Amino acid sequence: MPSYETFTDSDAAFAQAQLGRPMRGVAGVAYRCPAGHPGVLATYPRLPGGPPFPTTYYLICPNAVLAVSRLEASGIMAEMTAKLSTDPGLAEAYRVAHEAYLSDREALAREIGDEVPEIAGFSAGGMPTRVKCLHALVGHALAAGPGVNPIGDEALALMGDFCPEATPAGEETSSDD
Repeated sequence: MPSYETFTDSDAAFAQAQLGRPMRGVAGVAYRCPAGHPGVLATYPRLPGGPPFPTTYYLICPNAVLAVSRLEASGIMAEMTAKLSTDPGLAEAYRVAHEAYLSDREALAREIGDEVPEIAGFSAGGMPTRVKCLHALVGHALAAGPGVNPIGDEALALMGDFCPEATPAGEETSSDD
């Protein structure tokens, strides 16, 4: 399972500003954008109070959400789904991504001492046979890193630099222009 950072009060405030409501069931920050804010939240598979929540990796970076929304509006998901039926290697890699997603969710369920049979076998984004939600697939790709979710990786490549105004952590901006 990919690691995640502590979900701080400032992360919670950022997430609430993006979503218009407090996030529930957050395990931690699974990906932090170059700008420093939480980009993907890892969530437990059961929300407080009992309902199942299948979205293990919740994309909240506003720049990434906008870039993914533009991709979805372009109709690329139909092309990606068609590619799954003609490229056996891609289809197998996508099935493996589905299994990795399920494994991550099961690990999160163990953290809270729970099983969530209501969503057993169901991952996100249409995996393993179609491309339904690029937001979920990009969230998974960002959290897990390159090479885990091939459709999420492809979408990220198509998105380009979705956070161009940010300086990557640890780098100084130059004033020697």
